[in-house]
Amino acid sequence: MIKQNFNEAARENKKQQLNTQFVVAGGGLAGTCAAISAARGGSKVVLIQDRPVLGGNASSEVRLWALGATSHMGNNNRWSREGGVIDEIMLDNLKLNRHGNPLIFDTILLDKVIAEKNITLLLNTSVVDVNKQHSTKIASVEAFCSQNSTHYIISAPLFCDATGDGLVAFNAGAGFRIGAESKAEFGELLASDEENMELLGHTLFFYSKKMDQPISYKAPDFAYSYEQIEAIPRCKDIAGSDSGCKFWWIEFGGIRDTIYETEDIKWELWKLVYGIWDYIKNSGRFDDVENLTLEWVGTIPGKRESRRFEGEYMIKQQDIIEQTQFNDAVSFGGWAIDIHPAEGIYSERPPCSQYHSKGVYQIPYRCFVSRDIENLYYAGRIISATHMAFGSTRVMITCAHGGQAVGAAAAMCNKLNITPKELLQPEHIAQLQQNLNLNGQSIPGIRLDKHNNLAAQASITASSELAFNGFQPSGRRMQLDSSCAQLVAFAKGQGPTISITVFAHKETELTCQLRTSIKHENYTPDVINKTISLSVTAGESTLEFDFSNCSLEMQYGFICFLQNSDMELATTEQLITGTMVVFNKVHKAVSNKGKQTVPENSGLEEFEFWTPARRPNGQNLAIGISPAIHNHQATQIINGFVRPWLQTNAWVADLADPSPTLRLAWPEKVTMRQIVLYFDSDFDHALETVLMEHNEDQVPYCVQTYTIKTDSGEVIAHVTGNYQSINKIDLVEPITTQHLILEFAHPSKNVPAALFEIQIK
Repeated sequence: MIKQNFNEAARENKKQQLNTQFVVAGGGLAGTCAAISAARGGSKVVLIQDRPVLGGNASSEVRLWALGATSHMGNNNRWSREGGVIDEIMLDNLKLNRHGNPLIFDTILLDKVIAEKNITLLLNTSVVDVNKQHSTKIASVEAFCSQNSTHYIISAPLFCDATGDGLVAFNAGAGFRIGAESKAEFGELLASDEENMELLGHTLFFYSKKMDQPISYKAPDFAYSYEQIEAIPRCKDIAGSDSGCKFWWIEFGGIRDTIYETEDIKWELWKLVYGIWDYIKNSGRFDDVENLTLEWVGTIPGKRESRRFEGEYMIKQQDIIEQTQFNDAVSFGGWAIDIHPAEGIYSERPPCSQYHSKGVYQIPYRCFVSRDIENLYYAGRIISATHMAFGSTRVMITCAHGGQAVGAAAAMCNKLNITPKELLQPEHIAQLQQNLNLNGQSIPGIRLDKHNNLAAQASITASSELAFNGFQPSGRRMQLDSSCAQLVAFAKGQGPTISITVFAHKETELTCQLRTSIKHENYTPDVINKTISLSVTAGESTLEFDFSNCSLEMQYGFICFLQNSDMELATTEQLITGTMVVFNKVHKAVSNKGKQTVPENSGLEEFEFWTPARRPNGQNLAIGISPAIHNHQATQIINGFVRPWLQTNAWVADLADPSPTLRLAWPEKVTMRQIVLYFDSDFDHALETVLMEHNEDQVPYCVQTYTIKTDSGEVIAHVTGNYQSINKIDLVEPITTQHLILEFAHPSKNVPAALFEIQIK
């Protein structure tokens, strides 16, 4: 029993002092990935999250699908899904939660964090104050947990603000911006002539569910009537069958203070959401809604924009559109510059304007480093970006990708006893980039260094190497209702001759083009190398298109067949690493109308979109290619790239090979402690976390079963059921051998075994 008498003085809550090496404030995807990355890099981390779960806008409290450069597979960013920690999380979610249950995604994030022994997780804990060692250095942060009534004082040499509103940075006195810059300040032609306070607003989602009986609904008194809802211009977009993120356009707050008026904004959104549901259920304007019930309504809004903090560099519109190359690149983005009218749902304008780049863009380390506070990093939507650039960098998987770069950087700073700005020394940045890429970051254009890889010192042979001469037909055909293209990696030299079996409903003409990209690393087919049109008689026939007089660079090319609804093209069930079919089609979810049109003098480019279809659709075309393309050699596994980039960058076995095997032989015995394999998890596939359901629980390209052994037959590892991009085999005891044998099983009869990279140390 505890009994205390009256105290004249006010009592204090329990206080607890924590000393660590890295404090991450904010447990959204950016903060979560920063904490995991730093912990794996050897730093002790305290992760402070003011909510009961992790994930921020991706959590069950908000339920927004998490996306980044893949952009619902609606842009020209091929094989652009973010790698590293966030890729690991997304693939776990696909395996365990392909139906997109937000509660399960919560548990996946929690599992990831508590598995890291270097992380102390404080949930329901809000940072309330910052203590400075001196004007430009944080000594500690103070936080309060509402559930255990404990006041924490947490000290560390390094801090990361991933709170979304920048609570730590703000209290530390760091410079920040709210609103939009003028056109003149950074030369951003898409910006307004004058700076302004227009922001992106908040959104509250809701879920509906169909029951087996009619369900009545009476709106709460605070909800807007359906007459009021009907008067809102944007509400013409309501569909009775929509749910969750599809109501992203229920947005409000951009003309208010999105920090201090958030509770007022929430109430306005509640009035709208419950009023919209009343309108759906009771207005009589929608069919088949009698059995629908309101299953869930968010209690906290998803925030888009508030403060942006000033770092050592501020990324801008031109960096995104022109794909600026940075010496200190540590991350990448690829979502459109996505700007919404500040009035949100009450605006007469379209709910968003999305303008895409022709490919992914780099984000430099300096955007994550505070200009003013020497031991503070930024992660998430508060990084150093203009309002225009923020329209792209703000999305969650881009934030997560940057967060894991911050975590790796912090771990390096702790090991080297240096500050975040001192890490900008070229030799340190180069090491940071290598550390990140070893963990799957795939910073565009930066390959892994061979010098520390024992595999690069070996002679590598394979039981087979795919000579790509096309795909075997499945007996099925695809109607050419929209233009489509087979995307293939070409070596430098002459173009191929393409053959394909077609079926014509009547006498017609089929046009085939060989296209490439102006920027060799892009996947926007903006160069037409050659056009061939052939007459086709009714019925089935085989056509040849000779592009041998075209001169090609080492890059991806598009074998384009232009739209003709009277034609059907033969397809295949085969899937081969580094190839896919894309379509010139509309994708409304990301403002893709088949072609990007832009305002005059906006600094933006017009170009066509050629995008894939989601499995089980989007079969490859059963084309023949002559001469065969030899870009799947065994030596690809030490070329330093872990995904397609200019080339496939993968060893691919022949499908006819019954036992795909790689053999590594060294001139003399070597001692190894770790083997890391990089598999194909289809980096083109957008793995939306919630609401959208996926047709598969693991990627069909990925090797699931393999064995690693020495030439004496000693089994080092035998793995089954793999679905992850990266497999790290840490050896309990070092192995000394002169030969290493890797035996793989094909993922399926239509998918050959493939490996991007092997790292041995």
